[in-house]
Amino acid sequence: MTPFPAPLRTFVELFNAREFWESHEVLEVPWRAHRSEFYHGLILYASAFVHVQRGNAHGVGAQLRKARIVLEPYAPAYLGIDVAGILDHCRAGEAAIEDKDFPRLDLSADRLRGDEIELMH
Repeated sequence: MTPFPAPLRTFVELFNAREFWESHEVLEVPWRAHRSEFYHGLILYASAFVHVQRGNAHGVGAQLRKARIVLEPYAPAYLGIDVAGILDHCRAGEAAIEDKDFPRLDLSADRLRGDEIELMH
């Protein structure tokens, strides 16, 4: 059995398939139910790439800034996600986005802290 919550696994699969809108939607219900700020940060991060796909440069920058602010307390890793890597990508921001250099997310049990509240839901 995987230690990762099903919504997070699905989010990562969809995100890596570049289905950013769908990945964002997967976390909406657990985020609203449990007010996970980590999920909120991932939603903001995915929404930045929705704006990339729509050609909305302003939206990309705004969402990356919001994602960085929300995710910073979770660095370097949280719930199996390399948060430091996401933060680096947010900071690099528009240059990487303009090149369509979409990142990949990977879940790693080695990055689980064990105290993540999302593991309890």
